[in-house]
Amino acid sequence: MKVMVIGGGGREHAIIRSIKKNPAVEEIFALPGNGGIALDATCVDVAAKDIDGIVRFAVENKIDYAVVAPDDPLVLGAVDKLNEVGVPCFGPDAKAAIIEGSKGFAKDLMRRYGIPTAKYEIFTEKEPALAYLKQGSFPIVIKADGLALGKGVVIAATFEEASAAINDMMTKKVFGDSGNTVVIEEFLQGPEVSVLCFTDGKTIAPMVSSMDHKRALDFDQGLNTGGMGTVAPNPYYTKEIADRCMKEIFLPTIAAMNKEGRTFKGCLYFGLMLTANGPKVIEYNCRFGDPETQVVLPLLKSDLLTVMQACTNGTLASQKVEFEDKNACCVIMASKGYPQAYQKGFEITLPNDELIFVAGAKKQDGKLVTSGGRVLGVTAVAGSLKEAIAAAYEKVKSVRFENAYYRKDIGQRALKAKEE
Repeated sequence: MKVMVIGGGGREHAIIRSIKKNPAVEEIFALPGNGGIALDATCVDVAAKDIDGIVRFAVENKIDYAVVAPDDPLVLGAVDKLNEVGVPCFGPDAKAAIIEGSKGFAKDLMRRYGIPTAKYEIFTEKEPALAYLKQGSFPIVIKADGLALGKGVVIAATFEEASAAINDMMTKKVFGDSGNTVVIEEFLQGPEVSVLCFTDGKTIAPMVSSMDHKRALDFDQGLNTGGMGTVAPNPYYTKEIADRCMKEIFLPTIAAMNKEGRTFKGCLYFGLMLTANGPKVIEYNCRFGDPETQVVLPLLKSDLLTVMQACTNGTLASQKVEFEDKNACCVIMASKGYPQAYQKGFEITLPNDELIFVAGAKKQDGKLVTSGGRVLGVTAVAGSLKEAIAAAYEKVKSVRFENAYYRKDIGQRALKAKEE
């Protein structure tokens, strides 16, 4: 069986490592992949947003199954185009991927179907947005409507910060067309939880919960990033809360998308805030999260490819989706300066470890060198969270590259929660 995985980051490396375990898989292609992924798959120089190039490669190489991992190609209709040429895919079609592609659509969907979320308003012009802010309470949240590499959200403490964010998005176009429309919403408080779910559009199978660490610096300081580390499971996500989320959020979302004629198949990601008034949706993603995937998939007992195919074929109800009763921790090793300017091209030395996932690296003169902001996801699995955290940081010591930076406190908030 020939499998094609679209994307080239740490998430895709984790997906490929899991798919490799299926004995039916003869060859895996990564489009475009990266220097580390090249150890586990054949990398092909086709960009994730080059939909025509992806389809052409799939046809020419008789691909049996495709996994479209990043948000951009999903929103651009990669699954639709691949299905047209007879290639079955894991991932939603463009009509369903809008749940991430437009934050305004997602918020309106939740309002229409009574799914708990923050109060909000949507604006397509700057002046009404600023007028609304003048009447608002702070902090307040400003979101670019479209895709922005996970960075299109600003938590503004003052009117000045909020108006600057509106100006950046709507006038300066720092996120391009994604900022033509903005969502302004109330600031929610409480522990955050990420829950990725397999779904075939009828059945939904939640994966192990996780806790992301978005800020660049220790103690949740500094700029927002794509994620500096994760732990799983999230101790705040109790069975009682999980049952409530299934009833009030997960199943209603699947039903809402079906009613809208946008049946969702693939991985639906729920970003949740556990507020004093119950769990609320902060955001939806139409795909596996990064770096949540790097702690969730190492705990998956079931065969990933088999579960993915069940999502595609509409047979998830008859498929067991099981996870290890263990803990995982992933520490992101980044280039110093990320998420702003950083240097690259430094040689990486790392041990041969199935749970070190390569995100931003390329092959140069036979060596693996840094080529991105987030370079590696160093993951460890253990019986307890404390052991998993310690093991991940022990592995970090065995990795070398100049200008390496990582947070020293990944998982500490989760440990404190366990003690509460």
